[in-house]
Amino acid sequence: MMQLTSNKSIISLGATALLSLSACSIKDKKPETKQSNIIYILADDLGYGDLGCYGQKIIETPNLDRMASEGVRFTNHYTGCTVCAPSRCALLTGKHTGHSIVRGNKEIKPEGQMAMPSETRTVAHSLKNAGYTTACVGKWGLGFPGSDSDPLKMGFDYFFGYNCQMKAHHYFPEYLWENDKKVFYPENKNRQQKMYSHDETTRRAIDFIRENKEKPFFLYLAYAIPHAEMVIPEKYLAKFKGEFPEKPWSGGHYGKQDHPRAAYAAMVSHMDGDIGKLNTLLKELGLDENTIIIFASDNGPHVEGGNDPKFFNSSGGLRGNKRSLYEGGIRTPFIVKWPGNVEAGSVSNHVSAFWDIFSTFCDVAGVETPEDVDGISFLPELLGEKQAEHDLLYWEFHGYTGDKQAIRKGKWKAVRVKITKENTPIELYDLESDPYEKINIAEQHPDVVAQMKKLFEKEHEESIEFPFLYEKEIK
Repeated sequence: MMQLTSNKSIISLGATALLSLSACSIKDKKPETKQSNIIYILADDLGYGDLGCYGQKIIETPNLDRMASEGVRFTNHYTGCTVCAPSRCALLTGKHTGHSIVRGNKEIKPEGQMAMPSETRTVAHSLKNAGYTTACVGKWGLGFPGSDSDPLKMGFDYFFGYNCQMKAHHYFPEYLWENDKKVFYPENKNRQQKMYSHDETTRRAIDFIRENKEKPFFLYLAYAIPHAEMVIPEKYLAKFKGEFPEKPWSGGHYGKQDHPRAAYAAMVSHMDGDIGKLNTLLKELGLDENTIIIFASDNGPHVEGGNDPKFFNSSGGLRGNKRSLYEGGIRTPFIVKWPGNVEAGSVSNHVSAFWDIFSTFCDVAGVETPEDVDGISFLPELLGEKQAEHDLLYWEFHGYTGDKQAIRKGKWKAVRVKITKENTPIELYDLESDPYEKINIAEQHPDVVAQMKKLFEKEHEESIEFPFLYEKEIK
């Protein structure tokens, strides 16, 4: 656990959370204070090594690096899954992909993805019940317009952006959604590139913060950058042209790009600049001391649209990219800034995952966490207190690259790739001695492999969509 110092007399928590801080005596506690605002920023397909504070050498990210210097940088935080929809489902519901309803990127025509059931409860529901005004701005990808899991039915007071993640593959759309209505952009008709959706997303996020500055708010800012397509307005791209050797992308589902490496650098840089704007805004409004702001990515770096994660070392040397359950596909940069509560410039090695966000935010807001979540609050880790640890982390992914499973338990990492009805081998890695998962040591540790096999079966909960009917037949 990292060593942090914290002034608990100024921690902006609800009364319930204050009572839970056993390190403080009753006489030292102040009366109930204003609840902290919560901003959770999620990049799309950004790699563990894409930020300067995580070792990036080519793309400059001064604003996110500054966030890390003013807050805490986690080195062992994991995404919900290795692709968009199931990762976001785990984030919002607090359930890992052995228990969650969404475990792959299943598309619904003409617009949308697999919907969550109407009885699903998200962290937004809990925060809304705690008195927060809630907003999702950016990319949703967990249902379809009018479905039971439309953002407005999943605890959010306001939604703006792409309801469908497939639509988010294109940054100059003819329309975006505001709540349950389409907002049209005629300037983008006939493939014109006038309104860049990322810029519109940032504007709407800024508007939401300004409009709700007098009351506690939760902003889930789900950027589409730097997911393919590798397209960005010329005014942002120009400074990066000619900086790198290029392999032009001829186009297809994703737009044509003669400078894909420059485009990727420009997209990451532009997002970093906008995060700087948000931090500046919080200071201007006097909200920075009472706002916890978090940054993460939904999975590892992608290889579509001409993107070249090897060139940028986007995985930070970790094995694998998006769609892989090796570390490069599921470990994410994770930065938490919370002035007065988190020690500036600290680093945490605490092992945590997206399904911990639900429990943590409930603790920050001072409300009860539902009993049926898989997460453990890491608020104690933020405050420098004794932190409970996971016994294990579990992932499964169902998609066109095959069904997969992975477990991290202490130093051990077990991976099953392309599960079939035949005997599917379990790979085993020691992350302490082999963090890059280069040496499969399953044969040397049959007892650990046997344990992992039982855990794979235990953590997978069968459903109509994801049965694994043959799982227990594997010897």
